[in-house]
Amino acid sequence: MREYKLSFLRDDLFSLSAYAPSQTARDSVRLDANESPYDLPQELKEKLAEYYEDYIETNRYPDGGHLTLKNLLAEYVNEGNSNPGLFDANNISVGNGSDELIRSVLIATCLNNRGSVLVANPTFSMYAILAKSLGINVVFVERNEEDFSINLDRANRAVYGGDYPPVRVVFVVHPNSPTGNCLTGEEIKWLKGLPEDILVVVDEAYYEFSGQSLVSQLPFHPNWLILRTFSKAFRLASHRVGYAIAHPEVIAVLEKIRLPYNLPAFSQLAAQLVMENRHLLLPSVREIIGERERVYQILTSHGEYKQFRVWPSCANFLYLRWQGEDNPEKHQLVMERLKRDKIHIRHTGGGLRISIGHQRENDAFLQALSKLHL
Repeated sequence: MREYKLSFLRDDLFSLSAYAPSQTARDSVRLDANESPYDLPQELKEKLAEYYEDYIETNRYPDGGHLTLKNLLAEYVNEGNSNPGLFDANNISVGNGSDELIRSVLIATCLNNRGSVLVANPTFSMYAILAKSLGINVVFVERNEEDFSINLDRANRAVYGGDYPPVRVVFVVHPNSPTGNCLTGEEIKWLKGLPEDILVVVDEAYYEFSGQSLVSQLPFHPNWLILRTFSKAFRLASHRVGYAIAHPEVIAVLEKIRLPYNLPAFSQLAAQLVMENRHLLLPSVREIIGERERVYQILTSHGEYKQFRVWPSCANFLYLRWQGEDNPEKHQLVMERLKRDKIHIRHTGGGLRISIGHQRENDAFLQALSKLHL
């Protein structure tokens, strides 16, 4: 094949590391993507099929304003507040996955060399990937190895000094992925003290598992934005629905930036159905938490796992590392050995992240891990 220079492409994109999505077979034990192990109940799947038949005209574009879904989301967000009318549809923007919303935030704040973003590694990799894809500078700070809290001294130096465009966005995950720790009181205090010309994005993808949210802080911090998703507790990973909660003026800008008709009609109907029937779905969160604690206790108390250090988690996954020094080769080897048994976990952030599945899936993982001799 003839070689072309392709000089119309940006040079920096050739070295960009893309996100590696899960590619596991249906007959595998899939513990690598932090999805819910539960599909929708059959009654809801049948209802969704009826919705498709009754409400979708495939020759027509979907609802581009998402108003019905936004109203349902505002109602859900308000359930956790003492003020039931605190948020309405004007506080909500809906995206084709949270990734689309992250990209819109970056376009709205940092494009054209206007600003940098700050992230504390290890964390969700898409913040940096999306920023770099847009030519936006990313400032990395490390976390404290003991509990994965943010090194606030380094973060302060990064925010208030540096030979790069000023930090305009700080991304944090609450609880963090892949490490599972929630923001500490000290970290929250630091976020509250950041200048108002910095947007604080709090990703609460795992809120339903942690039960901890900063949404009540939004009225006091118009420079804050909270992200949530339907891909975890609400079992709609295949539909790619995320949403942002923020000050109406921030939302108005995100609405200008997002692509028209960005969310397929079927995904909107699925999200609406889930919101209307969340009382049927959310009880499974307790079961997943129970399994998480059971697996954690086994990993930390049984001698066959003593080569691993395991951290407590507030999410639907556990994070572990080989004891002692950083050993990416060992982590990769563990992942590859488990894959031979059709058990898939994720090697990320300098360790191994294990999503919590059904009991039989978790037991298969534990049994396979106990038999590894490295």
